[in-house]
Amino acid sequence: MIERGAGASTGSAPTSPRRLRARVSLLVAAVLVVAGLATVVGRRLAPTTQPSPAPPSGVSSGPAIAPEPLPGAAAMAPALASRLATAATTVDRATPPRTRQRHADGTPRYTNRLVLETSPYLLQHAHNPVDWYPWGDEAFARALADHRPVLLSIGYSTCHWCHVMEEESFDDEEIAAYLNANYVAIKVDREQRPDLDATYMDAVVALSGNGGWPMTVWLTPSRQPFYGATYVPPHDGDRGTRVGFLTLLRELRQVYDENPLRVAQQADAVTDRLRALAEIPAGDALPGARVLRRAFAEYAATFDDVHGGFDGAPKFPPPGELELLLRYHRRSGDARALEMVTRTLAAMAAGGIHDHVGGGFHRYATDAAWEIPHFEKLLTDNAQLATLYLDAYLVTRDGGFADVARETLDYVARELTDPAGGFYTASDADSDGREGAFYVWTPAEIRAALPAGMATAVLTFYAVSDAGNFDGASVLHAPRPLADVARELDTNPERLRFILSEARRTLRERRATRPRPHVDTKIVTAWNGLMIGAFARGGVVLDEPRFIELARAAARRLLDARDGDGRVPRSLSAGMPQGDGFLDDYADLAAGLLDLYEATFDGTSLEAARALHATLATRFWDAEHGGFFATASDAATELVRRKPADDLPLPSGNAAAAEGLLRLAELTGDEGLRRRAESTVRALAPALVHAPTRAPRLLAVVDFLLDRPREIAIVDPDGGGDPRMLATVRARFLPNAVVVATREPEVAARAGVVPWLADKRALGGRSTAYVCTRGACELPTSDLAVLERQLGEATPLPSE
Repeated sequence: MIERGAGASTGSAPTSPRRLRARVSLLVAAVLVVAGLATVVGRRLAPTTQPSPAPPSGVSSGPAIAPEPLPGAAAMAPALASRLATAATTVDRATPPRTRQRHADGTPRYTNRLVLETSPYLLQHAHNPVDWYPWGDEAFARALADHRPVLLSIGYSTCHWCHVMEEESFDDEEIAAYLNANYVAIKVDREQRPDLDATYMDAVVALSGNGGWPMTVWLTPSRQPFYGATYVPPHDGDRGTRVGFLTLLRELRQVYDENPLRVAQQADAVTDRLRALAEIPAGDALPGARVLRRAFAEYAATFDDVHGGFDGAPKFPPPGELELLLRYHRRSGDARALEMVTRTLAAMAAGGIHDHVGGGFHRYATDAAWEIPHFEKLLTDNAQLATLYLDAYLVTRDGGFADVARETLDYVARELTDPAGGFYTASDADSDGREGAFYVWTPAEIRAALPAGMATAVLTFYAVSDAGNFDGASVLHAPRPLADVARELDTNPERLRFILSEARRTLRERRATRPRPHVDTKIVTAWNGLMIGAFARGGVVLDEPRFIELARAAARRLLDARDGDGRVPRSLSAGMPQGDGFLDDYADLAAGLLDLYEATFDGTSLEAARALHATLATRFWDAEHGGFFATASDAATELVRRKPADDLPLPSGNAAAAEGLLRLAELTGDEGLRRRAESTVRALAPALVHAPTRAPRLLAVVDFLLDRPREIAIVDPDGGGDPRMLATVRARFLPNAVVVATREPEVAARAGVVPWLADKRALGGRSTAYVCTRGACELPTSDLAVLERQLGEATPLPSE
C-alpha cells in the first residue's frame, strides 16, 4: 500500500525498497523465464512521477439519464442491464462519480457491473466505459468461451496512481472499446482479496522485476499470469514512455492469438515458480539468538545516520524493525539498537511525513529526510506507529514520544472511526483534484488563519516559505529544535510550545473547511485488530479511558459480525460483512483482543481470542509441516495456497498467530498452544534464517521463545486497593509478559481460565503483586520499590 514509483514501471505505487529487494532475490529465476515474451512485446516502460490531470467535478441533482451501452462491448442481457440502470439511479450523488464521461446533467454516461459491488475501490470504477467484472467464475468462463485473455487490474481506493491510470486509460473511450472487444477485464480490491494481491504481485515481480499498484496483469482463462506491469501510461510517448497501455493491449493480444504455445509455456513457467515459492521447506529446529544478532547487524549496516530510518528515498516508516530493535536493546543492552529507534522516531515526528496539524502519519516520504510525504494515510501505519511510539516512551520516558502517540490515536478517533464502532481503512492523498492539497499551506493562508505573533511562530518553526517545498506551498515540518527557534523569537521554549499547540488547533479547524480527501470506509478485520491493540495500549500507557472505549466498541462490532460458526468476515463494507476472513484477520483480531483484555481484564475478550485461535487451528493449520496458511482449508485456492512469513509492511499472519499462541499459553498454561507456536516458527525457520530482516515480527516471536516470559498478577483486596501497583507494571516495557489484575474475591473464578492465579491473595489486606516465570514466583510484595526491582530484571540473550 505504497505510492510513487520506485522501479522500472512508470509512476506506480511500489512496494517498499526492502520488500522489493527480497521479492526480486527470490524471483530472479522467474525473471529469466519471461525474457522471451518481453522480447516479443519489444519495449520497456520508463519511470516517472508526474501528476495527472484532475477529473471534472459537479453533478446535477436532476433526473438521471439511462446509462449508454459500453463501447465495444457485447450487448448485456436485459435483466443485467436493468439491474445496472436501477443501481445507477440509487448511487449516492453527494460525491461526483469518478468519470469525465457524463451527460449534460452530470450523471454518468456509462455503468458497469461494479456498481453492484460494495467495495469503495470497485465502486470508483463503476462508471468507467470498461466492461468490468468482479473476480469470479463468470468472468473466466466468458474468457474461455470467447477465447480471450484476461486483463486483471488490482488496486485500492486511496491509491494515487490507481486514480491516474483510471483517469487516463480506464475512463478513455478508445482504450475501453478495444479492451471490451478483445479482453475480459477484471477489477480487484487488494484490501478485500489479499490472497489474490499477494499471488499476482509475486507474478508481476517475476515478470517485470518491479511491483506496485495499480497492478496490471495479463492472464489466461485458467487464471495463469503471462505478462505483468504496474502503472502504464495510456499512449506511446506519454510520460516519456515508448509504449503506452493501448499499444501494450494490442501487442499482447496479438501474441496471445499468434503464439498460443509460447503464452501457455510462459504461464506454466511462472505458475510453477509461484508454486515453488509457496512451498516453503519446513525447518527441523528453532532459530537461536544468532538470527537476532544477524538481523541487528543488517539493520545497523543500512541505518541512515543522518536522517534515521533505513536506506534512502523513498523512505518508509519501519515499525516492525524498530519494535524488534527495542526488544533487542532490552535483552542485549546494546545502546546502538536504542539509538536507531529514537533517532528515527524523532526524525519522523519532526518531518513532513508526520501531519503536524491533524496528527497521524502519511504513508511514506519521497525524500531521505522525511520532509515531503506521499499524503495518503493508512490505518495500518498509524496503528503500528502509535504502538511503537508508546513503547519508545516506556523505554525512554521521553514525553515527546507519548505526545506523538496520543496525537496519532486522536487522529484515528476523529477521522477514521465509524460511529457504530470500528475503524476505516485509509484516507486518500488527493483532494480537490490535487495530491496533498488538503495538507499544504502558504504563508498567506497561515497569516489569514492566525494572529500575527502566532503566525510568525508557525512560519518560523514549521519552515513555511513563499517558495514552498511542494508545488508552491509548504508541507509543515520542524527542521530545527524548539529551543533554537524560541531563542530566535525571543521567547522561552515552553511558551513557544503552548503557542504552537494553540496554532495547530486553529489550523486544524481552518483546514476542515477545505475539500477533504476521500476516505475508504471499509472496516477490515485484521487492520482493526491492529488498531484495537493500539487503542487498548494507548489507554493504558497514557491513562486515557476514552481510547479503551474505542477499542471495546470496535471489538464488539467485529465479534458481532461473526457468522453462526464463529467465522469472522474479511471486512464490513456498507455496514455488511464481506468475504471470508483470512489468517491475518483471525490472528490480528485475536492479538487486539488480548491487548484489550490486559487493559480491562474483561474475560469476554480473552475467551473471544481463544475462540479465534481455535478456528485458526481447525481451518488454517498445516498439520503436516506446521505453520498457518493464509487461506482457510475450505476456501477456493487461486493458483497457490501461501504460508506467509514476510512482515513488510504488515505483520504476517504467522507472526501474529505465533505470538498470540505464546501469550495465550502464558495466560492459560496450555502447553499445546506453546508447542503450536514453536511448530510455526520451526516451519518458517529456513526462510527466516535466509533473510531475517524480511520478518521482524517473526523475529520478535523468536525473542519471546528465547526469553523467560513473566506472568504478573496484581491482587487487590475487596473494596479497592493501591492503583500504583498496576500502574508500576504498566509503566514498564515488558513485551514478553502477561498481566492480570483482579480483586481477591474473583480469583477463584478467574483461575478457571488462568490457572496460575489460584491461591493468590491480597496479603495483609493490601494490593499484592506476584511476578512469576512458568509458575515459579518471586516473593509476593506490596512494596513498590521491590516490584520495580523484580520487573527490571531482563533475561540476557543466550550467548550462542
